[in-house]
Amino acid sequence: MPRLRLTYLFTTFPEVSETFLQREVRAMRDRPVDFTLHSLWGGEEQWEDLPVECFGFSALLTLIWRLPYWLWRRPRAMLEVATALTRRPPPSWLNAGENLLGLGFALVHARQFELRAARPHLCHAVWATTPAAAGWMLERLLGIPYTMGAHAFDVFQHGGDWLLEEKLRAARLIHTTTGATRARLIERGANPAHIVLIRRGLDEIPPLPPRRAPGQVLHLLAIGRLIPKKGFSDLLRVLRHLRERDIAFECRIVGGGPLERNLRARAHGLALEDCVRFTGVLPYGEVAKLQREWADVFLFTGIVAPDGDRDGLPNVIPEAMAAGVPVITSPIAGAMEAVRHGETGWVVSLDKLDSWREAILRAARGGEPAEEMRRRAHAWAAENFDASRNATALAEAVRHAVMGHRNVEN
Repeated sequence: MPRLRLTYLFTTFPEVSETFLQREVRAMRDRPVDFTLHSLWGGEEQWEDLPVECFGFSALLTLIWRLPYWLWRRPRAMLEVATALTRRPPPSWLNAGENLLGLGFALVHARQFELRAARPHLCHAVWATTPAAAGWMLERLLGIPYTMGAHAFDVFQHGGDWLLEEKLRAARLIHTTTGATRARLIERGANPAHIVLIRRGLDEIPPLPPRRAPGQVLHLLAIGRLIPKKGFSDLLRVLRHLRERDIAFECRIVGGGPLERNLRARAHGLALEDCVRFTGVLPYGEVAKLQREWADVFLFTGIVAPDGDRDGLPNVIPEAMAAGVPVITSPIAGAMEAVRHGETGWVVSLDKLDSWREAILRAARGGEPAEEMRRRAHAWAAENFDASRNATALAEAVRHAVMGHRNVEN
């Protein structure tokens, strides 16, 4: 099969909270694809045995002469970008900085891409923010087509990325992972024919393990960055309700983030210190071990944050399903694409604390209905969350969208 030359554009690579992207790259290595990895904000120069080209911010100083050069070479493209930047105000200063960084990267590196002997057939930007800004700018300057991912915060937070509509119109393919995000992208003007829904994935989905016999103390697990959209404050309300009903449990909350101090203080105020443990960020292997060997129930309390941010399908949910851990989730659209109430898990509104208690007890105690639900959840993960299969689907979708039927080695 002809080989595709692809430039991967990341915000930060590798990122501890984005192991799903690492799995995607790992799986893509087995496809007929030659790729280079670019990390635009920090990152590591080596990942496994692959080099990562990390962007040095000092290189932005070269814009002093690169900007006039590209204004001379591509005046129409530069005017188009300038017009887009002034068409509407950025949703936040952070998002403005993300986009300007991506544009700056492209202006700095465009000449290198132009002169490279093995010029990429396309760039794939994994997020609609910094990476897609770089891909869009390179396409304007050099005509290198780009595809992009658009998944959660980059589509929903503060109403979406600053230049989202321009990026969607120019992208040859838009990769998303949930139907809810697909619907929002269409609302923002994306061509439905250009959107492909392909889930993330796990390197390996083992057979469904035997159910761990629960002890007198229930083991409850929650995983995610400690940020508003994960709803950990609501999780603590659920746990306090269990405590008030004399249910013995230990809950481990895995992850780090800006809300850690506030959440620890809230747990203290609710007298939960002896049964709630904040573990901080853990290596993926330790997280997987908690899912396989420790957890009785996995809890996800995602919400729509005040700034509009929300999860698509959090990868921790299919990971728990693949590990055979019963899942209870709040009714967030992306999560409900995997967790169908009464079929593959439980979906419970966060204002119904008694329903959360009942679902937790039912999931933990097991029985044939709960066991059948566990089997269906594992089957859903095996069908939808295989990294190798999904990477193949993404590679072929990208190839078809950008190259059509011509030989990509030409």
